[in-house]
Amino acid sequence: MLVLQIVLIGLFGLCLLLLAGFSLTQWQLTRLARRAYAAPPEPEPVVPTEWPRLTVQLPLYNEQYVVERLLDACAALRYPAARLHVQVLDDSTDATVELVAARVAQYQARGLRIDHVRRPNRAGYKAGALAHGLTLTDGELIAIFDADFLPEPDFLERVVPHFFRDEPSGPRTGVVQTRWGHLNEEYSLLTTLQAFGLNAHFLVEQPGRQAGGHFLNFNGTGGIWRRSCIEDAGGWSADTLTEDLDLSYRAQLRGWRFRYLPQVAAPAELPATMDALKSQQFRWTKGAAETARKHLGAVWRSGQPFSTRLYATFHLLNSSVFVAILLMAVLSVPLVFVRALGAEQLRPAFRLASLFLLALGPLVFYFYTAWQQAVRYRTPPSPGFAGQLALFLAFSMGLSLHNARAVLLGLLGQRSAFIRTPKLGLLQRQGSWRGRHYRTERLLSGLTWLEGVLMLYFGGGIAAGLYLREFGLLPTHLLLTTGYGLVFYHSLRHA
Repeated sequence: MLVLQIVLIGLFGLCLLLLAGFSLTQWQLTRLARRAYAAPPEPEPVVPTEWPRLTVQLPLYNEQYVVERLLDACAALRYPAARLHVQVLDDSTDATVELVAARVAQYQARGLRIDHVRRPNRAGYKAGALAHGLTLTDGELIAIFDADFLPEPDFLERVVPHFFRDEPSGPRTGVVQTRWGHLNEEYSLLTTLQAFGLNAHFLVEQPGRQAGGHFLNFNGTGGIWRRSCIEDAGGWSADTLTEDLDLSYRAQLRGWRFRYLPQVAAPAELPATMDALKSQQFRWTKGAAETARKHLGAVWRSGQPFSTRLYATFHLLNSSVFVAILLMAVLSVPLVFVRALGAEQLRPAFRLASLFLLALGPLVFYFYTAWQQAVRYRTPPSPGFAGQLALFLAFSMGLSLHNARAVLLGLLGQRSAFIRTPKLGLLQRQGSWRGRHYRTERLLSGLTWLEGVLMLYFGGGIAAGLYLREFGLLPTHLLLTTGYGLVFYHSLRHA
């Protein structure tokens, strides 16, 4: 029995160590980001004397609720008409096709160079559509917007000049990425928590990596590529679910520079239903694991500085933190009984296991910095930081089963289809997902019921801690019970 207890605490401690390493990495990125925000802003780049040929690519698949507003927004983009080409890469199989055809004909009649591109099949999913579009255009720069984005009219005018900052002897800029804004952040608790997490990536991680000279990533949309960079890096590939992260690493390993502009926002719609959110999370976490499997070796064989290789490793393995969280969570309930079994010699180790929340300490600094910057960039009043952080941490823990499964499938190399995230055309508190909702998976899968079981399991951990007067893991179990409760409740409600 003692051996079993030692193994239990050892595994828990290993997970705790991995989580602490992740937290410290985010803390260091926060320090770099704060330093960048405190520095004097760069002067605005000079407007080019001749604007480069630019193609706006809009990859679509069954986007009937948002496609018309997307086309209207892209038709309103300010750019020299003779240098602009809009490609609607439409792989749809529903009413989207007719909606696109009508809007494209309308804008063609007004003189806009816009094409409705239809492929015979959906080979390669989004990556395949983007690659196919490149064969049909002469654009030197390629802007990409997913269907749920609404770029401002001055987006191209603000972003394109940053490609002309390059030093004559330095690496050329291959990508300029912008920050994601949120069209429906206040729609529900679900969208508010997503915005809270995404803001941390766009307002701390990306600026921190840029300030430290580390690898960035194109976020799949809301950015502009130099066409020669795409081609030099080997083009779009569909062998991972995150074609954007994959190409980002291939390009930077080839020496291309990425720029990130937090001051420019590309507003987008957040998933409003749990199965849409889970679909997106599955694709992001599994795709990141697939990309890590594909590129980690090349990263460490590259001539990049050690710090850049280390940050790239944490970047690519970011999603693996869910595996550690899940294992640590499951082990935490038996740990409550360690003291009850009378293992006094393990008492110090048990106290160490109670330090789970301390490993999250650096994340408070990380998220607080993101919250501060979000307040700076946002016009609506921002709710309290402490409550949002507690709910976000709980909700992230509640997704650990779902996301850990995706990570493991990615690391094991198991292939799966690219399932797009449903977009429903929701703005702030307006409209309802009911009647517009369509599903990405079965109504209630076995995984959903297991999430409900885990909610009860961690609730049992709370009860055991109170009964045995062992309070060290009580805050952890409160977060886990709340998180799995939120995920299970919304899964039932949206089913």
